[in-house]
Amino acid sequence: MTYTNLLMAAGGKDKCHQFADVICLNRYYGWYVQDGYQLIGAKKAFIDEMNQWMNTEPNKPFLFTEYGADTDAGVHKLPSVQWSEEYQCEYLTMQHEVFDMFEAVVGEQVWNLCDFQTGEGIMRVDGNKKGVFTRDRQPKAAAYVLKERWETK
Repeated sequence: MTYTNLLMAAGGKDKCHQFADVICLNRYYGWYVQDGYQLIGAKKAFIDEMNQWMNTEPNKPFLFTEYGADTDAGVHKLPSVQWSEEYQCEYLTMQHEVFDMFEAVVGEQVWNLCDFQTGEGIMRVDGNKKGVFTRDRQPKAAAYVLKERWETK
């Protein structure tokens, strides 16, 4: 049995973990939490939460069912800033470093394969841009970060 845990019920606050065989986490440290220039702090906060989970559920597997950062294809910035392809790559690399620190992490699924349309809102620029491919299936730089990870794991 499993369920998907959102960040609002972080390690130490969740009330369902004891009923699950596998704990699925949706985490966006570095995007919705401590975003942009705060990426180093986001990594620390993410590690702290995972350490809390390891203390709470030391014998259960964890699967990341969502993680990602919106990126406007073709936007390049140095130093990187949110919405740039460089930031999406740095964000994914940070997430992967944290995943790899914990043996209990048994899988990961980036959100999302491709950009997709959403309703209007101040959090989205013409849709959800967390895809590693554009809506017309052209790769962003992040696609190559994932390709390298998958080929070397």
